Amino acid sequence: MTTTAVNRLESRLGGVTLEGRPHHLSAWAILGLRLLMGWVMLSAGWGKVTGEFSAHGYLANVDPASPASGLFGTMAESAALMGAIDVIVPVTQVLIGLALIAGVFVRLAALGAATQMVLFYFGSWDVAGGLVNDQLVYAAVFLTLGALAAGRILGVDRYIEQHPIVERVPQLRYLLG
Repeated sequence: MTTTAVNRLESRLGGVTLEGRPHHLSAWAILGLRLLMGWVMLSAGWGKVTGEFSAHGYLANVDPASPASGLFGTMAESAALMGAIDVIVPVTQVLIGLALIAGVFVRLAALGAATQMVLFYFGSWDVAGGLVNDQLVYAAVFLTLGALAAGRILGVDRYIEQHPIVERVPQLRYLLG
């Protein structure tokens, strides 16, 4: 396998410089992780869309020790809000999964997925083994995919970024990648 460029990571923040040279197979690992996490979200959402899903039981039974227990309990008591949540959660999971698999609007999808995972983290609040659980790890993975601009690797974002409208409105790059 040959490489055509030297991979390099560099960041300066608050007077601290981080540098690294990732392996030439890193792009494949990022692509694999994006596809895997896309499948996780797509299958989770699809199972909810095609099955009988209600977030009521989840929200109504949050551990009282969770910082979000009051908010989630209030949400569970509102029929209108529950109706919206029962649609929003599965539909956004399907859309996030499709976006990650296609590599389109990956940063937006990754932010949406990380937000859901943080909300699920506070909902499950299983901190008996420490503050880190699978939802928090998933949130970190999704944020990493966004930070790595994973949609530019064999994804639609790579082509969208070449569109003239992105040249005129460069802020769109924050959603792409």
